[in-house]
Amino acid sequence: MSQHGYVAAPPYSQSQPGIGGFSAGFGPPSSSLHCGHYGDPNSSYSSPQPGVSKSTVPFGSSAPVGPPPPGTHQLSQTNFQNGPGTPGQQPHRFQGPPPPSNTGPSHPPYSHQSQPAYPNTASTSPTVQLANQLNSMQINSYGPGTTPSSHMSSGHPASFQGPQLPPPTQQQITSPPGSQVHPPANNVNGLCAQPSLPPMARQDGLPGPVPPNPNFQQLSAQPPGPGYHPQQVNYGPQMAGSQLSYPGAFPGGPAQLPGPQQKKLDPDSIPSPIQVIENDKASRGGQIYATNTRGQVPPLVTTDCVIQDQGHASPRYIRCTTYCFPSSSDMAKQARIPLAAVIQPFAAVPPNETPLYVVNHGETGPIRCNRCKAYMCPFMQFIEGGRRYQCGFCSCINDVPPFFFQHLDHIGRRVDHYERPELSLGSYEYVATLDYCRNNKPPNPPAYIFMIDVSYRNINSGLVKLICDELKTLLDKLPREEQEESSSIQVGFVTYNKVLHFFNVKSSLAQPQMMVVSDVGEVFVPLLDGFLVNYQESRSVVINLLDQIPEMFADTNESETIFAPVIQAGMEALKAAECAGKLFIFHSSLPTAEAPGKLRNRDDKKLLNTDKEKTLFQPQVNSYEALARDCVANGCCVNLFLFPNQYVDIASMGLVTMHTGGTLYKYSNFQLDADSPRFLSDLRKDVEKKTGFDAIMRVRTSTGFRATDFLGAIYMNNTTDVEMAAVDCDKAVTVEFKHDDKLNEDTGALIQCAVLYTSISGQRRLRIHNIGLNCSSQLADIYKTCETDALINFFAKSAFKAILSQPLKAVREILVSQTAHMLACYRKNCASPSAVSQLILPDAMKVLPVYMNCLLKSCVLVGRPEIPTDDRAYHRQLVMAMGVADTQLLFYPRLLPIHSLDLKSDAVPAAVRCSEERLSEGGAFLLANGLSMFLWLGVSTPPELIQGLFNVPSFAHISTEATSLPALDNPFSKKFKSIVEHIQSQTPYTMKLMIVKQREQPEMLFRQFLVEDKSIYGGASYMDFLCCVHREICQLLS
Repeated sequence: MSQHGYVAAPPYSQSQPGIGGFSAGFGPPSSSLHCGHYGDPNSSYSSPQPGVSKSTVPFGSSAPVGPPPPGTHQLSQTNFQNGPGTPGQQPHRFQGPPPPSNTGPSHPPYSHQSQPAYPNTASTSPTVQLANQLNSMQINSYGPGTTPSSHMSSGHPASFQGPQLPPPTQQQITSPPGSQVHPPANNVNGLCAQPSLPPMARQDGLPGPVPPNPNFQQLSAQPPGPGYHPQQVNYGPQMAGSQLSYPGAFPGGPAQLPGPQQKKLDPDSIPSPIQVIENDKASRGGQIYATNTRGQVPPLVTTDCVIQDQGHASPRYIRCTTYCFPSSSDMAKQARIPLAAVIQPFAAVPPNETPLYVVNHGETGPIRCNRCKAYMCPFMQFIEGGRRYQCGFCSCINDVPPFFFQHLDHIGRRVDHYERPELSLGSYEYVATLDYCRNNKPPNPPAYIFMIDVSYRNINSGLVKLICDELKTLLDKLPREEQEESSSIQVGFVTYNKVLHFFNVKSSLAQPQMMVVSDVGEVFVPLLDGFLVNYQESRSVVINLLDQIPEMFADTNESETIFAPVIQAGMEALKAAECAGKLFIFHSSLPTAEAPGKLRNRDDKKLLNTDKEKTLFQPQVNSYEALARDCVANGCCVNLFLFPNQYVDIASMGLVTMHTGGTLYKYSNFQLDADSPRFLSDLRKDVEKKTGFDAIMRVRTSTGFRATDFLGAIYMNNTTDVEMAAVDCDKAVTVEFKHDDKLNEDTGALIQCAVLYTSISGQRRLRIHNIGLNCSSQLADIYKTCETDALINFFAKSAFKAILSQPLKAVREILVSQTAHMLACYRKNCASPSAVSQLILPDAMKVLPVYMNCLLKSCVLVGRPEIPTDDRAYHRQLVMAMGVADTQLLFYPRLLPIHSLDLKSDAVPAAVRCSEERLSEGGAFLLANGLSMFLWLGVSTPPELIQGLFNVPSFAHISTEATSLPALDNPFSKKFKSIVEHIQSQTPYTMKLMIVKQREQPEMLFRQFLVEDKSIYGGASYMDFLCCVHREICQLLS
């Protein structure tokens, strides 16, 4: 088997093939540590340096002290070479940069390639100190399935081919050479370098004396280099104790490292999200993933594959934070891993996967367990020759209805097992009976009401005309069922400023009629017949109206607007028509006119970083909460398109949208030419989306645990029913589970999500998703099956919910502490003993710290005066409704090198890590996070690329004003356009493209998205945060 380099690690530390056993690590600052296939080729030392011959140090000749954790990917001061090493050829241990002469003292590979091996100074720059700190802390990551008890069974050879190792060893160097006899102080404020071992010589692979005894080495054999004492290894400015030592904790401002920035630390030595994503694509991309096994971990959300439902719901519908639940609540408390599922019940399914089957049992309706009311599904066990079945959720024995009876085969399975979706598939739909309808009568098809703010600004900017022109073509594309000729959705139109104007567009009229409602305190709907119409029947009247609206209000000078009465009017109209539906509201300013829901500007920067900051995220008046409740009760979903030029109090105005399952769109400082393509694209996508209306969701579980908390764009009237006036393909609800008893390892943990809704054609249906998870009493099994992307979705939503009631500082501290607890529990219970100074990460969670740091740096959790309050409230609201793929991209953006496009292939270039170090002056990079998109151009971008993309001769000629590139007939332009379209097709919001030139002012905005670096708002770099988490872990373990 080809070894994937963790050279210093024992052979069984490999992770699964394809998931590149990546060593999580902080290694030396220089690029001598090469992990995974991370990193750029220039910095890897995969061939021996001059002065280092491969055979200088036979593998394992000078073994460090102390047993290794079996199954760890180790990252310490070793130089990992991560090419596939061929069996029989030993990868050499450390190839550090050679000393100036081959016979010189053996120096550790601290120094950067281009510098002399050690600067001859006794004083240490903070950068070097940080380097030492990182070096004194090794990072290991356990491969899947390698627990101390089972490390030999993980499918890896028990020893390297070639020279045998002494008992497998691990780098346990806790103090850098030169610190000779000073054991470092237990310096928690610096970096947890807590040596539990005698200091020892480095095995550097450089010629130099090798101490005779491989298990205990005196440093005396090595000439003392300039000593760096780990006690001095202090980490940036000291944080106040209460700050939970989050480096650069926000209120205290950025933790600046004076002197040269962290250029000398090798970022390739710490876990790379890109490496993890690429490895998963390599091993599972393009394949068929069959959901036939309980508790199996699906491909990452970033991997394209074909999902085949064979009894458990597709990961497109349900993803879990771990696919193996701890069997007891004590164990769950110990690990502190949240047990949650992110459910996206209407997720879009690609054309090459089967759409959901619809089961219709006629008037008898769906078959359900008598006791727990779970729906018939693959977890039900048929007994007594098929006459009865035992419920998989509550174990109740039920009679099989006569019409549903079928004989069992020799293994006790029904003969028609594969012919019935509800017995063989994880997801399917039932046609609901009248018992499931409001007032026991079939629902009417839903309606869409378009409500346009016609105040002075919107008329003047051309926005009203733009909307009216677009609706003329868009209304032909209203969603419909596959078998329908035309859409059953009805449409209605309202305009407003300080008063409301309703329009009668009945097909029998020659001209539309307008009715004005000026009593906005008690809104009523002035007409029933003719307000909601079928577009195809009333087409000529509607088009006539859309032509007239911009002219009708052309001379307006009314600048004040109302808002809550607009929603109230839309809801009353739907209620009167006895149908569910969506309001599309196009609004631009703070509603200051005298009316219910009137708002004032309360944006106050003085509240930042105080206990009152949370009020900025709460609605300023109670009426919006009550309005949201009424909307949900009447199946009225509110979609809000905002065009603000200043503060509009999104925390208040967006509340109804959030609780009704609607979507909020925001176009700050809207400019017709620059922003209309993005707005129109969002509007088209939204109108055409497949949506379920008037929905209610319930999550049932097997005995021993239950759903306790629900996070999303939802409304909850009680503790079990999740109500959504509408739910579309992009909305996800994150559900947390807690134990109420012990779980049985044989039966596992079963979850059934049922959504009752009205379809776009007006049919009442039930959509069922089932998934089975494993249970275990071994902590290692829980860690092995974690999914980091789902964990981050859960942490983001719970933190964004918590900021409504707790100070931001407390929320940030909880996140850091939670990260440290999860990793410390793994370290203590699943990793075998090793020096405290080693950071050991579970394989499935090795990128948890980088993602967690991205979450901590998100604008919602950073109280800085430069960030508009509305932006924070907007981001918070968007994230609350997001699924796993969207939060993954938002917190860790994709950065694609455009200068290295392969024009002949269809493939999108592989992404690089989000750090300034990955940019190059001669390159062009595209960055996208689902809301923003940037094209960054280095000062030496090749002229042919500039010509190909912009049709101008040089860098100087590029205009950064453009928000789109010209459509040119050349390979560069076509390829770039196809990449942008590909990325855009996977995200719910249309991204505006910004062009950024290196060393020009707008570059500051772009840099906020390089999430592995220090943030200009004071967030820590990934490297710093890893140190911080490690320090927390050391404190927990000491």
